[in-house]
Amino acid sequence: QVQLVESGGGVVQPGGSLTLSCITSGFTFSTTPMTWLRHHPRRGIEWLSSINSAGDDVAYADSVKGRFTIARDNANSALFLQMNDLRPDDTAVYRCAKPKTRSTWPHTNGYACSYWGRGTQVTVSS
Repeated sequence: QVQLVESGGGVVQPGGSLTLSCITSGFTFSTTPMTWLRHHPRRGIEWLSSINSAGDDVAYADSVKGRFTIARDNANSALFLQMNDLRPDDTAVYRCAKPKTRSTWPHTNGYACSYWGRGTQVTVSS
C-alpha cells in the first residue's frame, strides 16, 4: 500500500521559513522521482518542484525558484521541501506526490500523479 504522509506545516509570518517532510512507504522510493504540489482554493493544483530518483537533478516552478529547496533522503524514504521567504500567497495545502510511472521529467503536470498525500496546511499571515 503506497502511503505518503506530509508534516511540518503551520502558521508563519511573511518572510519566515518552514521545512516540510514527506515520509513514504509501500514502493521503492529510491528509484522513484518525486514532486511537491500545492492546492489553493482559487488557483487549484500548482506544481512546485521535482527531484529525480538519485537526487542530483531538480526543477522548480518560477513562483518558488530561489526560495524553496527540494531534497530527499533515500535511506529513509523521505522527501523534504525547505521553504524560505514565505509570502501570503504561499498559503495552501502542500502535498508530496509520486508521478505516474510513464510521465516525463520534470513532471510539471500536477495532475499526472498516481499518488499523493493528504497534505499539510501552510498559512503565511501577519
